[in-house]
Amino acid sequence: MSKRPEKNLVVGLDIGTSKVACIVAEYDEDGQLELIGMGSQPSKGMKKGMVVNIEATTQSIRRAVEEAELMAGCRIQSVHCGISGAHVRSINSHGIVAVRSKEVTEADIERVIDAACAVAIPADQKILHVLPQEFAVDDNEGIQEPVGMSGVRLEAKVHMVTGAVTSAQNIQKCVARCGLEVSKLSLEQLASAEAVLNDDEKDLGVCLVDIGGGTSDIAVFVNGAIRHTAVIPIAGDQVTNDIAVALRTPTQHAEGIKIRYGCALPELIEEDDAIEVPSVGERPPRRLSRYTLAEVIKPRYEELFMLIHKELTRSGYDDVIAGGVVITGGSAKMEGLVDLAEEVFHMPVRLGVPQRVKGLTDVVRNPIHATGVGLLQFGTKPVTGYQPLSGGHFGNQGFQQAWSRMKAWFQGNF
Repeated sequence: MSKRPEKNLVVGLDIGTSKVACIVAEYDEDGQLELIGMGSQPSKGMKKGMVVNIEATTQSIRRAVEEAELMAGCRIQSVHCGISGAHVRSINSHGIVAVRSKEVTEADIERVIDAACAVAIPADQKILHVLPQEFAVDDNEGIQEPVGMSGVRLEAKVHMVTGAVTSAQNIQKCVARCGLEVSKLSLEQLASAEAVLNDDEKDLGVCLVDIGGGTSDIAVFVNGAIRHTAVIPIAGDQVTNDIAVALRTPTQHAEGIKIRYGCALPELIEEDDAIEVPSVGERPPRRLSRYTLAEVIKPRYEELFMLIHKELTRSGYDDVIAGGVVITGGSAKMEGLVDLAEEVFHMPVRLGVPQRVKGLTDVVRNPIHATGVGLLQFGTKPVTGYQPLSGGHFGNQGFQQAWSRMKAWFQGNF
């Protein structure tokens, strides 16, 4: 089997609480991503988006990567990796600088974004992303690309995302133990948004909800820019837990029952619809009504959607998301969930599946792979403004950035 040229390959690695997915893609002649390989393994060693067992997580990553390599016929060396968890924080910041040459240059953009980043960050946190929202030149606001414009004052509004240093290091350590390099570390809901949202929704205002196994990740876009991100530590695993306790069945069977028979709205189920539930120990299995299962599932999802609604209200963007809510992720694939979400949010809700990719569409046109496909797209997206290095120190790229800033400073002052 001939190996594919590595320079054209892009690899996304989604290390989730319930699964590890490795997706390989390459660019076709039109510059579009074509999916050529995928590997997926149950995730062991992760809890609520954070590594709790390095050895177990490393094994899951290694198996998923080997499976993807075999399918794609290539050797993977570097990956675009996702990060999530309750440790993630976000803040909107604002910076102002004087335009040096009466015309906005790239150096001015870097300086104003640096000024916006001058906020106190706890010592145990590191910057993951600094995403420009909009610029203002003198009194002209709402500018997306100010380079070349005339003016004397440049302002920038940015969205900063920070995460725990140790969590990022643990993910990088697990990947490194598999003989791979992390080329970029991205917040998972930003990646998912890249895969499932369209530009019209982002302009109009939309809230993305990525419901995974351990966490539910939120991203709010208004006027085409990211405005708010948050992580809620309640997701599909809590629903599985409730089913296991209420139906008195082992957790692994509860997960299977949820996937095969789960429904978020009891009124959608016929009264005589029954399911077989395995019992604990050596007791014989029982037959229970599927309606009973739905009555267990509905309150937990209602609680999750109420927490998301409360987070939206707290952020102040609940009244400006005219595009409604898009739910995605592995735990979003449930009968009646979109209808239940519309009841709670009182706005349009749709299920988000990956878009703008070719190839294994029968496999990845599925909300469970939204983050993995999004990591391919977000990881290869041209960087706007300032992008911190995932390693937390200056590499080759960091040295070049530092040198260009020093050169611009000397040119502007001497």
